[in-house]
Amino acid sequence: QVQLVESGGGLVQAGGSLRLSCAASGRTFSRYVMGWFRQAPGKEREFVASISRSGGSIDYADSVKGRFTISRDMNKNTMYLQMNSLKPEDTAVYYCAADADPVSLRGPYDYWGQGTQVTVSS
Repeated sequence: QVQLVESGGGLVQAGGSLRLSCAASGRTFSRYVMGWFRQAPGKEREFVASISRSGGSIDYADSVKGRFTISRDMNKNTMYLQMNSLKPEDTAVYYCAADADPVSLRGPYDYWGQGTQVTVSS
C-alpha cells in the first residue's frame, strides 16, 4: 500500500498561483502512476492531471491545460501540481491519487489522499 498526504491548498485571488504537494509513503514511489483530481461543491470528482511512473508521459484536463503543471520528485517521494492563472472555477477540494497499474493515465486509481481545499476568489 501507499499513503498519500496533500498540502499547499489555500485561498488565493483570481490570477494567482498555488503549488500543491502530495507526499507518498509506504511502497516504492516509482511503482505508481500518480494523478490529481478535484471536486467542487455539488459536482462530481473530475480528473485534473496525471503523470506516469517515469514522468515521461503526462495528461491534463482541457480546463487546466496551459495553466497547471504536474511533476514528481523521485528523491522526495512527492508529486506536485503548480497552478497558475487560477480562476474562481478552479475552486475545489484537490485530491492526489496513485495506482500501480491503472488502465490509463486517467485511472482508475486505488489509493487516495484526504484532499486539500483550494479557494479562488474573484
